[in-house]
Amino acid sequence: MSFITKIFGTHSERELKIIMPIVDKIEALEPAMVSLSDPELRNKTIEFKNRLKNSETLDDILVEAYAVVREASKRVLGLRHFRVQLMGGVILHQGRIAEMRTGEGKTLVSTLPAYLNALGGQGVHIVTVNDYLAKRDAEWMGQIHEFLGLKVGVILNSMDNDQRREAYGCDITYATNNELGFDYLRDNMVIYKEQLFQRGLHYAIIDEVDSVLIDEARTPLIISGQSGKSTRLYEACDIIARQLVRGKESAELTKMAALMKEEIEEEGDFIVNEKDKNVNLTAEGVAKVENFFKIENLADPENLEIQHNMILALRAHNLMFRDKDYVVKDDEVLIVDEFTGRIMPGRRYSDGLHQAIEAKEKVKVKRESKTLATITFQNFFNKYVKKCGMTGTALTEEKEFRDIYGMDVIAVPTNVLVARIDRQDAVYKTRREKLNAVINEIIESHKKGQPVLVGTITIEASEEISELLKKKGIQHKILNAKFHELEAEIIADAGQAGVVTIATNMAGRGTDIKLGEGVVEAGGLKIIGTERHESRRIDNQLRGRAGRQGDPGESRFYISLEDDLMRLFGSEKLMGMFNSLGLPEGEQIEHKMLSNAIEKAQKRIENNNFGIRKNLLEYDQVNNDQREIIYAERRKVLDGESMRDSIFKMITDTVEVCVNTCISDDQIQEDWDLNELNNILLPIIPLEPIILDSEDFKFSKKNALIQKLKEDAINLYEAKEAEFPEKEHLREIERVILLKVIDRKWMDHIDDMDQLRQGIGLQAYGQRDPLVEFKFMGFEMFDEMTGAIREDTVKALMHVRIEQNVEREQVAKVTGTNKDDTVQPGPVKRVGRKIQPNDPCPCGSGKKYKYCCGRN
Repeated sequence: MSFITKIFGTHSERELKIIMPIVDKIEALEPAMVSLSDPELRNKTIEFKNRLKNSETLDDILVEAYAVVREASKRVLGLRHFRVQLMGGVILHQGRIAEMRTGEGKTLVSTLPAYLNALGGQGVHIVTVNDYLAKRDAEWMGQIHEFLGLKVGVILNSMDNDQRREAYGCDITYATNNELGFDYLRDNMVIYKEQLFQRGLHYAIIDEVDSVLIDEARTPLIISGQSGKSTRLYEACDIIARQLVRGKESAELTKMAALMKEEIEEEGDFIVNEKDKNVNLTAEGVAKVENFFKIENLADPENLEIQHNMILALRAHNLMFRDKDYVVKDDEVLIVDEFTGRIMPGRRYSDGLHQAIEAKEKVKVKRESKTLATITFQNFFNKYVKKCGMTGTALTEEKEFRDIYGMDVIAVPTNVLVARIDRQDAVYKTRREKLNAVINEIIESHKKGQPVLVGTITIEASEEISELLKKKGIQHKILNAKFHELEAEIIADAGQAGVVTIATNMAGRGTDIKLGEGVVEAGGLKIIGTERHESRRIDNQLRGRAGRQGDPGESRFYISLEDDLMRLFGSEKLMGMFNSLGLPEGEQIEHKMLSNAIEKAQKRIENNNFGIRKNLLEYDQVNNDQREIIYAERRKVLDGESMRDSIFKMITDTVEVCVNTCISDDQIQEDWDLNELNNILLPIIPLEPIILDSEDFKFSKKNALIQKLKEDAINLYEAKEAEFPEKEHLREIERVILLKVIDRKWMDHIDDMDQLRQGIGLQAYGQRDPLVEFKFMGFEMFDEMTGAIREDTVKALMHVRIEQNVEREQVAKVTGTNKDDTVQPGPVKRVGRKIQPNDPCPCGSGKKYKYCCGRN
């Protein structure tokens, strides 16, 4: 502890001292609130809204508003906010993260800032980690808000567009992070303002903020559509992948070895690096692949796709495991979330990895898809005017919350002191010895009626322990991605006497495990962790299942030197030392060096994952800057703004670009290439051919030529405008064409940017920073895209004919949403609003449309 910390206390302690007087004022209002009748308490909402209209701020009414919510909660739910919960509520309103231990009632805490911020009428989003919690909290906590006269909505994956629109229109909306992110992307693909879901991103309260903003932030949200690629190559690569032999390197290639040009001997056909999760073919493997596909050189540019798919097939077989990373259900490969253990329906791995796994598992290989819209969670949540979060485990990631999200973490003390005993890790030499120790410990606890929750990292591990318990005759329940429908029921019973529950990481995050009769005397709920997770936070979450609100409990992790964490990230020297001790079988190893080694390994992985997320954000920042520009232009069109001035600028810019392409500033008139200019300009803007000897073009300066062509182009467009009896018809056509062109070009562009991102790492071989090169090349591509939008829009408008019935349509069908990329293929046209029956007919007859061209 530093000298400053000793004198002034920690950051959390200093901030809580500032918050205490506010909490005192809230508590002082309790007698006044108790004396109010239900209608009087409800009328406080109207009073607060009027005070806000009369220039008071949310901070001015915070104390009274929190006192109202506290009293309403007591009357409606029978739950009265503790003092520490009021502290948490103030922290959340300030746009910070409140770290509150599991079981401290974070769900109830969120009602305070949600009510206060909803009074402004701009909407509050409460973000949860799954649909079950969103629905539960909306129905449960929503009673408080509805009692006080606010509307509460919930967004579920199964809802249709109208239900979503209605839910977003409520004062407070409960939803998962994925639904919010995908709806934001969908909103930027709609073709009419009436189709928008969200009404702005004002204030977000994120429950389990570490899970949402840290764990799930490594992969972007992507909406995809159809791609024309064949799936046969995946099946062919799977055949050869099964024939190749896994080998190993004689030594790791160090930097010094590379500089000294030392060669590393390789054996087998391919090498797997489990630590970095990549696969490389050896020279022998390359020769076998070349022979299989009958090609001369696998490294040739035309064979890049074979090379890419071959590596994917090997990754699918050697780094992606069934019942750990994914499950196969109903002839479909479904991803399992590594942090929660839940199945993620509709999600697919990106870049063809999902197809490689489908080929491996012999299920139908679905086509790759094309990216239509994408955003990272970092950039999405940073779009909120104000955001805050709550979790039981955030301090270990405080730096990331500060750097990326601009939120500091305040640790709130527990309402009752934690009585749980966290025991030292029990370490064993082999995995088999560890599992035997776990089973023996479960049997001992079961005998005395103590409930046990066994936490595993994978589905496979949970089923293995289940089999061992069956052999011992111990009745138990299993909770993993295969049986997640029963989650709430299984978790509710986990604290009953003698109950044994085996669970993957999903272990009911956000749900209470209440202790049954006689359990307190037996020692409370016992937590047994069968392996350390890569993240310390996930381990702490598992421990936090026990010891809620002062309940007794205990926790212990069982580890073997063969566990992935120790095998891949533990010190080889340390592992060698313990292996050479010649310990008798089944003996537990306890040593401070081992505990330190485990924590160091976890820190290394956490730092590595932070690097991945930061790297993702840096690359997405380039996309984000471009996304902001495109989405702002789309919004102008959706809002029905007149695009006439923008179109005129596009026309004059097109003329200037075409002339500058064909004629340089220093060229004399005799050297002007007018044939080329006519060939480039006239297909876009159908002017008369440019002939210098004609009456219209008697000048020698390039600028004069540009000015003359601009005037002619504007006159031509104004003549086109005069053909329309109603000017608004052309304004709508401008909006239709602009939307269509922007969407088509933007979707092509983000797909191109995705391709650029895949290969940009090669720039490092040329001593160039890949990120810097990505920025340069990305902005060049963006300039090219905006030029193409301008050119295509002008060309379409200059050739529009009045007899055409113009309607907006979506340029690409969204065939699904995936976090991790792709979706099922299938192009569809979504048609927008047509000309209305009572509108004047666009043919110019003067009749109403329904009595003229609209009769058929």
